[in-house]
Order: sequence, then structure tokens, then C-alpha cells
Amino acid sequence: MYDLLSGLTVIEASSFVASPTAGLYCAQMGADVIRVDQIGGGPDFKRAQKTAEGHSLSWENLNRAKRSLALDLGRPEGRELLAELVRATGQFITNFPVSGFLSHDKLSKGCDNLITVRIMGWGDGRQAMDFTVNAAVGYPLMAGPVKQDHPAPINSPVPGWDLMTGAYAAFALLAALRRRDATGRGGEVRIPLGDVAIGSVSMLGGLAEVLYTGRNRERLGNATWGAFGRDFETRDGVLVMLTALTPKQWAALVQVLDLAEPIAALERRSGVALDSDDTRFAQRDELFALFEPAVAARDYADLAAALDAAGATYERYRTTLEAANDPVLVGDNPLFGRPDGPNPSGFDYPAAGPFAALPGDNRGAPRPAPLNGQHSEQVLAERLNLSSGEIARLIDAGIVGTARTQHA
Repeated sequence: MYDLLSGLTVIEASSFVASPTAGLYCAQMGADVIRVDQIGGGPDFKRAQKTAEGHSLSWENLNRAKRSLALDLGRPEGRELLAELVRATGQFITNFPVSGFLSHDKLSKGCDNLITVRIMGWGDGRQAMDFTVNAAVGYPLMAGPVKQDHPAPINSPVPGWDLMTGAYAAFALLAALRRRDATGRGGEVRIPLGDVAIGSVSMLGGLAEVLYTGRNRERLGNATWGAFGRDFETRDGVLVMLTALTPKQWAALVQVLDLAEPIAALERRSGVALDSDDTRFAQRDELFALFEPAVAARDYADLAAALDAAGATYERYRTTLEAANDPVLVGDNPLFGRPDGPNPSGFDYPAAGPFAALPGDNRGAPRPAPLNGQHSEQVLAERLNLSSGEIARLIDAGIVGTARTQHA
């Protein structure tokens, strides 16, 4: 954990992936992120990837380093406590609907400089999630086998738009804070998941490409778009991704696989010099036909050593279980560490800290996620100056939950 955002407190009321990710990134950089949850947990509290005891490993990792205040948000007094906490703090991340008790207009009454970062589905208020947004922007129909009469969509197992939206929301919060520091002005920042997706497609040239050509990009299987790259299998059955984006990377592959003469012969036959990404991409099928037997003639260990020595760009395909046990990716990677306290699940495993590395600064140990309501009494006393007697009344009335009352 770093302390770049030390002194910043953020209230978070959210669920699933995008919104909790925004809070997580802030917490990993030192902000005090206070999750406000329904007593017993919200809709994602028991989400899949669960232990035998029912603890969500997804929730546990998306909410590390945060504090938890549990309220009965179905009751007016619980909702008002959340609103008061947001006003008292001044920074709020949520994916609750635009209208309702957490609307910015209602929350900002009496707190003109409040900053609300709201993650949405679509900009017009329609609901969406990563898989539906991905379907809308066209990528699932771009993936899959090259030759297929009736292409079926292939969904990505990674909720990429959720993760990008969460990162953008954290960035937007800091941008809004900078403006408020300069002008005193608060406001609401709305970040639709759908706009992050279609905007990213546009940013990568995808919209301009199809509008210019008047047709969809062809399916490429596992080939790299616009350059040389694909999966190949070694003699001992290891799948490896080979790619080349620079002249040095291309030269390394050609050298290791001893393909200089066959490639020169291909250039003579085709009349095309294979000295650029464009020409290598255009001649990819002929090149793949040369690379397949060359890779298949080598065992992976021998091939990998030669590729490393030549400075080639490649990687072996792993299962997630293999990746989790890999010393380079996880075991010896300073990104990972054992949490400085027990995980709510009770399962001990390496946890990721901040992705950024600050040379000379200690990343520190990852922090665990909170139990539901673990910090309720502390937060209400610190942030709303409630007395111990008033907090006890709220607990007895079932408006406030604590880890003690829920996990006894």
C-alpha cells in the first residue's frame, strides 16, 4: 500500500466490479475508502468464486484495504445516515441509479462542493453489464475461427469494460478533486460503461476502420491484427504465442527458427518484401505455413531458451491454475504478498497490491477486505460525531450492523 492519497476519504456505495474497482484503486494508493453496505451484504456479497463456507473470493479481492459500515438501506434512517456521511466527507463513488435517495441533487443539498462519481450502464439510464456492452460494440463477433459460415459470438471471460470503467472512474475522481481544489466547485461525474466501451473502440480506430472500408474486420482466429503473431505448438505439445511488432522482434524469430532462406524465397515468389507489419500481416497465411513446422520441430525448453537469448517476444499459454503457481507471475513477483491481516474467507493466499511500482518506496503488504460492518461504530463516531449511546441505539434498532452482531 502506498500513501499517495493519504488524507483523502472516499465513501463508496457499490456492487459487482466496476464501482468497487474504482474504490479499490483509491484505497491501494492510500485513500481511506469507506464502503457502505446493506447489513448482511449487498447483491454481490455472496457472488460466485466462493469458498465452501460461502465467502466470495471475488468480493474479498475487489474490496481490500477498505472499511465497512453496514446500514439497513431499506429504512429511511439508514438511508439518511448514508446521505449525511457523504455530505460530511465530500467524495462519493457509486453505481446506484441517477435518481433516488442517492441522486447528486439530493446529496449535494448543504454540500455544494460534493463530488459524486457515478458509474452507469448506458448514458441514457438503461441498464447494462460488461457482457451486454461487449455484445453491443461488436468484439464478440470479431473473435473465433477464420472460416465459419455462421459466426457465433465468443464472449471474453475477462470483464474488461468493467475494469477499464473502474480505472477511469478513479482517474475522474482525482480530476474532479483537482478542479475543486482550484475553484471550490464540486459536481457529479457520470461514467457510463457503454460509453467507455464504444469510446475505446473508437479510440483504437475501430469505428473509423469499418466506416472507411464499409465492411467488418475479418475473423482472424488467434492471429494478431495488423502484424505477425499467432499461437503455435512445439514438438512436446506446448502452445506458445509468437509475435513481432518491431524489426528486432521479427529478426529474432527468423534467426531462432532458421527461416531466413524460406522467407527470402517467399518474398521472391510473391514479389513483396516482408519488411513491415503491413506486408507480414498480408502474407500471414504463407508465413504461418513456414512457422508451424519450424516450431513443431523444437521442444519448448530448447525453443524458449533460444528465443530468450535472441530477444524475441513470446509466451507459453498457461491455465489460470498454472499462472497462480508460477514463480515469475506470482510467487516471486513483488506485486503480490500475504495480507497484513486475515482474509474474511479465512483462506490464506497471495494477494495483489497496487499495480504501480514506485522505485524507492515500499509497496507494503496488501490489506484484507473488511467484514460486513466491521468499522460501523468507528466510522459513525469519527465522521458523524455520534455518541456511543446513539450508536448503540442504532445498533439495537437494527439500523446499523456490526461485525460483532452479524458474525457472532
